Amino acid sequence: MSGLHRSSSAPLKNGLPPQELLDDLCSCDVLRPYVAHIDDIFKDFTDYKVRVPVTGAIILDETYERCILVKGWKGTSWSFPRGKKNKDEEDHACAIREVLEETGFDVSALLNKDEYIEVIFGQQRVRLYIIAGVKDDTPFAPLTKKEISEIAWHRIDDLQPATNEVISRGITGLKLYMVAPFLASLKSWISKHPSPLPPRPDLPLKGVSIWKAKNSSIGSNSMIVESQSNKLQSDAKPPDTGPGKSFRNFRFDTAAVLRALEGSFST
Repeated sequence: MSGLHRSSSAPLKNGLPPQELLDDLCSCDVLRPYVAHIDDIFKDFTDYKVRVPVTGAIILDETYERCILVKGWKGTSWSFPRGKKNKDEEDHACAIREVLEETGFDVSALLNKDEYIEVIFGQQRVRLYIIAGVKDDTPFAPLTKKEISEIAWHRIDDLQPATNEVISRGITGLKLYMVAPFLASLKSWISKHPSPLPPRPDLPLKGVSIWKAKNSSIGSNSMIVESQSNKLQSDAKPPDTGPGKSFRNFRFDTAAVLRALEGSFST
C-alpha cells in the first residue's frame, strides 16, 4: 500500500506507527478497514497516553531525611513509585495500587488524601502522596516482573539538581528527570511538618539499595533477586545440628567453679 510503508520497526520521530503494526492490521479482516486511517488513530492514541493522569507516593523514612526511589527495568533513570490511572479510578486508589505493584509496600494505612504534591508535565498531571515515617527495615520488593530493577533509600539533600540549568541529574550523578520537579515542594512540606525524631548523622551518605534484580547467567528470563532482608538471612550461620553439638557448645562457668572451690576450702 502506497504511503503506508515504514522503513523502521520502531516508531519514527514523527510519531508514525511501526511497519509491524501495519502488517498486523493488513492481515486482519476486522482491522483492515482502519489501515487507511492508521496515522490519525495512532496519533490520537499517543496523545491520549500523555494525558492520562499519574499518581504515586513519596515515601519518607522516620526522620524525613531519605525517600524511596525506584529504577525502571530499562534505562537508568530513577523516580518515585507511580503509574497511570485506570478508567474511573480515584487518585489515592491508583497511588496505593501502583506503589504496591512497584515496591510491595501497602501505603493505604499511611496515606492522607490531603497531603500530596502535584506537578503538570505538558498535558499530564502527576500527583504524589506524601507517606512519612516508614521504618528503615521495611521490606520492599516489586510484585510485577520486569518493571522495576532496583529500589533504594536516597538522601533528599543529595537529590538536589547539580545546577540550576541541569534538573535531570542530581549532585550524585543520578538521572532524576521525574524527581527534581517535586523536590522544592517536598522540602517545603518537610519544613512545615518536621519529623518527631531527630536527624540521624549515622545515615549513609550514598543511597542504600534495598532490592535489586539482576539478569541471571542461566537465561534472559531468569532473575537473581538481592534484598537487604535476604542478605541478612544468607549471612546468618545455619543452626548447629550435627553430631557432637553438646560437646562443641560446652563452656566452663568459671565463676561457678571458683565459688565451689571457695566453699570446699572454707569447710
